Amino acid sequence: MDLLPLRSVPGAGLLPGPDQVVAAASNVAHKVLYGGLADLRPMPRTLIDEGTLREVYHYRPAGTVVQKGDPVLLVTPLAAPALCYDLRRGCSLVEHFVTEGRPTYLLEYGEVSFRDRNLGMEHWVDEVLPTAIREVSEHAGGRPVHLIGWSLGGIFSLLTLADEKSGKLPVASLSVVGSPIDVSLVPLLAPLRPLLNMFNGKGPITKGYQMLGGAPKPLVKWAFQLSAFQKMVTKPIALAQHIDDREFLAQVEAVDRFTANMIAYPGRTFGQLYHRFAKGNQLAQGLFELDDRVIDLGKIDVPVLVFGGATDGIAPVPAVRAVVPLLKGSPEVRFEVVPGGHLGMLTGRAARHTTWLAMDEWITEWSTDNQPEAPIGTSRKRRHGSASSRALSK
Repeated sequence: MDLLPLRSVPGAGLLPGPDQVVAAASNVAHKVLYGGLADLRPMPRTLIDEGTLREVYHYRPAGTVVQKGDPVLLVTPLAAPALCYDLRRGCSLVEHFVTEGRPTYLLEYGEVSFRDRNLGMEHWVDEVLPTAIREVSEHAGGRPVHLIGWSLGGIFSLLTLADEKSGKLPVASLSVVGSPIDVSLVPLLAPLRPLLNMFNGKGPITKGYQMLGGAPKPLVKWAFQLSAFQKMVTKPIALAQHIDDREFLAQVEAVDRFTANMIAYPGRTFGQLYHRFAKGNQLAQGLFELDDRVIDLGKIDVPVLVFGGATDGIAPVPAVRAVVPLLKGSPEVRFEVVPGGHLGMLTGRAARHTTWLAMDEWITEWSTDNQPEAPIGTSRKRRHGSASSRALSK
């Protein structure tokens, strides 16, 4: 989560001003009387497709807004709740797209249990994502889909579009948000990687997930919190310093709810991610061994927008940027550095002015309505192999 730096009180060493006292008292009273400050109402949605650990939802239009244009499909990462895209009113990417009239869809997976322990990554790459993409395209009148994947959702999206086994999918563009590709550049993992390779696949982590059938919810929640340990330690002080800031307090409430709703990893999938991703760092070379084949990210032939969070400790900017030179088959690759940590870059208070606007621009650029008609048998690709990079700030 993203807690702002501790704020100094106007007139250091003096008592807070009357306006601050009134605002603080109002916030405390509202929390006591109503249980919180955040508007946590979910955006209304309808289930349009489901299968094994696959639920595809369509978000209903807002009021009199007419949905038009190519659809957007938000791909949830494993273990994280779909709240990442609909955190709270005002900080919801779903709300942003829906109120703008964009046909908006979500892919999530439901509860993962012990009976799902034998499902590997190929279940998502071969079945879940391709099916969801085709269902969304059909539901939206046959239009191509703009994929947006956060964290592991971005990695699954990359693998799905690169996998020749998936066939040609109706995808217009891909946006990858905070997805680490070269894990050797993740400081949190760097000191652990030599230890991970010591046991030759027979260490305590391997034995643990095999015995438990995966990574249970409490462990996933603990790992996410540990990644922001410093912020956890300073959180009580930050709350006290911002007791008069309703927006700050509401964001903390929403992030706390998100963290409390973590989901388990299936055993086989966790094992593949652990051995091939965390230990083997396979994706750093643009290749990933899956089932009976090797997936090459260079096979992706749609435009790709990549976001790195300026203060992301789970997926630092260099670890995310590493994907750019690997996307050799993409007509355009663009890299953006945006404010925020791992979750904040997607749905923090600054995201509406940075990440979301960059997504809007990208989707508009690569939407069907903006693409010139190409002669039969030719591609609409532009600027082959080009890559651009910029930083967005508040």
